[in-house]
Amino acid sequence: MLQNPILQSPSTSHAADDSRLQSVIDLFEHLKFEDVMRLGDWYSEDCFFKDPFNEVQGLPATQQIFVHMFQELLEPRFVVLEAVARGDQCFLTWDFRFRLKSRPLQLQTIHGSSHLRWNALGRVSYHRDYWDAAEQFYEKLPLLGAVLRWIKRRLAAS
Repeated sequence: MLQNPILQSPSTSHAADDSRLQSVIDLFEHLKFEDVMRLGDWYSEDCFFKDPFNEVQGLPATQQIFVHMFQELLEPRFVVLEAVARGDQCFLTWDFRFRLKSRPLQLQTIHGSSHLRWNALGRVSYHRDYWDAAEQFYEKLPLLGAVLRWIKRRLAAS
């Protein structure tokens, strides 16, 4: 049986043959507030970033998203579960773990993925995060969550 050379498992290796991938995984898994001002070491000046809440162009705007994350959350941390790389792009699946300032004892986890593209200089020029904001965020809010869970039950096939 042939192994797919594209799939990389973080538990064994973060694609040792691609230093760009290893570097960005290390960045996400060990990201600290102090690293945000150094994002230019990994991201291009004209980078594009999109997630369920933001869509921005440029390094300063991307840095501001990470600054906001550290300002609003306690102990934000990404755990990369898998990485798939081919050419100048990669796809990561991850768990984002954090605590809300309003509920510091309760660990929150969002499961998601990121699609990244590198430019010719090896910097991230495109970063798109995919995760279900309704299920993993809005449904946990007291009033809105109850309504969304009710709608979800009504639309479910079974």
